[in-house]
Amino acid sequence: MMSEATMALEQTAKQAISPRLAKNVSRNIKERIIEFILMLAALSAVATTLSIVAILLYESLSFFKTVSLVDFFTDTQWTPLFEDAHYGILPLVSGTLTTSAVALAVAIPIGTISAIYLSEFASHKTREIVKPLLELLVGVPTIVFGYFALLFLTPILQKIFPELPGFNMLSAGIVMGIMIVPYIASLAEDAMRAVPMSMREGSYAMGATRFQTATRVVTPAAISGIVAAYILGISRAVGETMVVAVAAGQQPIVSFNPMESAATITAYIVQVALGDLPHGSIGYQSIFAAGLVLMAITLCFNILGHMIRKKYREHY
Repeated sequence: MMSEATMALEQTAKQAISPRLAKNVSRNIKERIIEFILMLAALSAVATTLSIVAILLYESLSFFKTVSLVDFFTDTQWTPLFEDAHYGILPLVSGTLTTSAVALAVAIPIGTISAIYLSEFASHKTREIVKPLLELLVGVPTIVFGYFALLFLTPILQKIFPELPGFNMLSAGIVMGIMIVPYIASLAEDAMRAVPMSMREGSYAMGATRFQTATRVVTPAAISGIVAAYILGISRAVGETMVVAVAAGQQPIVSFNPMESAATITAYIVQVALGDLPHGSIGYQSIFAAGLVLMAITLCFNILGHMIRKKYREHY
């Protein structure tokens, strides 16, 4: 009798526990599947980046078998499509850095001031109206900005600077800066709003004004996010294509004067990609070498931004 009772109890326990165990097993399997999918999503981004780097390196190595690194980095002429071909990247680098510098000179002050206003001074209603309108600029096609720079801004600048040519880096850089403002303002404002309210209240309790709190407490506390916004803006400026292709001209000369026309790395890549150069030719391979330089410039700016963020994190 005892054995039969014991067996009955065990069978009852198994029947009670089995559905719960089955549910746990099913849930664990689902979680493993979800984790696997998320891992694939993360690895896809890494694989895409590695594939881009591999393609750039492979094609660039073929290019550098014909063109020496010394000529590539020291020659001041870039005429790969001419009969007397020269492959000096300096003209394209100078144009890229100059237009980016003009863009950042416009975008960083305006974007930072906009972020401070939206975070610390604007009312909730004003913020809900201004921020979406500001971010609408992101949706405007870059080709529209290019013709805006060429046909609207350049004539205005020519009234101020009569010697300004029709194609110039100044108008292209200014319009690029206008394009970048939403990126910097939005990210910087989010970083500032993430600062705990207790820091603001402590500043007010010490007698600081609203402006002093915004500039001396909130901004330093949010410097990590603000620098990240700057780095995104720099990357956006360096990689911009259509604005400089339309408004800056296509003259590859070594010049850091924004009043002159110049060619940038991205504009040259577009120029060659739309041409009739055969695949595998030295002219075709030059766009990969130029792209590799562009990637290296962006990487350097990102490393610099990481170092700056790390430094300020140690202080704040």
